[in-house]
Amino acid sequence: MDGRYLRRHFLKLLAAGTACIWGLPGQANAQASTLIAKPIPDSGEALPLIGMGTWRTFNVGDDPQLLAARTQVVKAFFAHGGGLIDSSPMYGSAADTIGYALKQLGKPESLFSAEKVWSPAGGSTREQIASLARRWGVDKFDLVQVHNLDDWRDHLAVLREMKAAGDLRYVGITTSHGRRHSEFEQILANEEVDFCQLTYNITHREAEQRLLPLAREKGIAVIANRPYDGGSLIKGLKRRGEQVPEWAKKEFGCRTWADFLLKFIVSHPAVNCAIPATSQVAHMNENMQAGTGSMPDAAARRQMVSFIESL
Repeated sequence: MDGRYLRRHFLKLLAAGTACIWGLPGQANAQASTLIAKPIPDSGEALPLIGMGTWRTFNVGDDPQLLAARTQVVKAFFAHGGGLIDSSPMYGSAADTIGYALKQLGKPESLFSAEKVWSPAGGSTREQIASLARRWGVDKFDLVQVHNLDDWRDHLAVLREMKAAGDLRYVGITTSHGRRHSEFEQILANEEVDFCQLTYNITHREAEQRLLPLAREKGIAVIANRPYDGGSLIKGLKRRGEQVPEWAKKEFGCRTWADFLLKFIVSHPAVNCAIPATSQVAHMNENMQAGTGSMPDAAARRQMVSFIESL
């Protein structure tokens, strides 16, 4: 079926309030331990709200102890029903670490492999993807994105060819740290992409102005990177001894700061998935719990922003 038809169909469902399986009253509470998913606009395929990033945390080289520790993190991710694992050739040995973990654990059906192409890594688009697939130990990737819009025209043309040939399933573009939003917007408006990845968290909300509404309008799935602002946001709250407000606990089950910060992100109607990175199983467990239970509505999201701004 034509992807543009699927997107139009998805947008009609969204307008009718039936596209997001997490939005029905009482349903989230009835399945409080189940990781919630949202449909990818291009296909309707369900993607769990909480994914896993690998920036910094999975660049561990060939250290056997660190590889074993990261394997336990991946094991915990899949134990909670995790799907999307995101990496990039600029993340050092992250692809090899993922591959090591998948070799030890097997490849769960829920795995949604997301990689990037990045010109400084060397080689053509196809050569980079083939090399990364070998390092992951997968036949093909579910999603390949153009890292930080680097040579995006050339890379995106090849990615579309590969998608048409069945060599990958989805194509996308990324940006981070709030950079190049104007160019990013133009690409979303004028190019056929399935996914976009951008920085979005409770203290960096620039994407709300143009990018998130445009992605929703165009039927493009959104991955939110830097959900904890590189770790500084959640670490700062914990270090200062700040407590999760009681109203957040009562209204939508926020037990931890991970709950509070991640629920804010993934409850945005345009966001499909957030990708926090961690090197610790305990933190992975916290992250994944944030994708369960009730989610804040628009009024609660405004209250969350006001609370953080008051600290």
